[in-house]
Amino acid sequence: MAHRTEALFRDDAYLRTGDATVVAVNDRGGIILDRTIFYATSGGQPGDTGHLERADGSRIAIAATITGETKDEIIHVPAPEQATLAVGEKVKLAIDWERRHLLMRMHAACHLLTVVCPFPITGAAVSDDDSRVDFDIPDASFSKEDVTASLMDLVRADHPIFTRLISDEELAANPGLVKSKNVRPPVGTGKIRLVCIGNNASVDSQPCGGTHVKSTGEIGEIHIGKIEKKGRENRRFRIRFGPMPAA
Repeated sequence: MAHRTEALFRDDAYLRTGDATVVAVNDRGGIILDRTIFYATSGGQPGDTGHLERADGSRIAIAATITGETKDEIIHVPAPEQATLAVGEKVKLAIDWERRHLLMRMHAACHLLTVVCPFPITGAAVSDDDSRVDFDIPDASFSKEDVTASLMDLVRADHPIFTRLISDEELAANPGLVKSKNVRPPVGTGKIRLVCIGNNASVDSQPCGGTHVKSTGEIGEIHIGKIEKKGRENRRFRIRFGPMPAA
């Protein structure tokens, strides 16, 4: 039977620590808590790492966070040779905040790229130093320099980034909100989480369950490191932190 973990990061991505109770430990040693600040791998964003602290002060290192039988079941995967927790045990949670914040900045940058390049998304992967978004683009007229300049205009404008919920019916009535060509957001719960950019979502709005910074200005300097051709109409844009290297 799948368990349901309260995902605290969905309401507040800036939580670095928290408290929880162990509700299960699976046959592979994965730890399931009643609530968590650890983001589980999904939507191209990797899961969090960090540690759980027991009442005696000892720590369980968490090497990965994944989903279980359902998206609502979040499994904390311990590093090798960690102690086994007991069901009902109370623990303190701490994520690797420096890594998470880089992922939040980068994930927000990927959203900006979908604004600059308004084409169907065919794939994406977020990392803390080099991320990619693949687009179904019929021509190759985009340059690294032009896309970088447009991205930085949006960063410097310091637009707010926030979330809101819409119903399945609202999503069905606004199919343009979904930018992915092949993946549809899960429906059936009656609530779809939108990540919005700009006052009144004037810059962008799209379904997403990931973590993001509070404003585009917090992303910092970014650039397009490479544009690769991946098939007849597929182009892969690689986003990196920092200024564009001199030619």
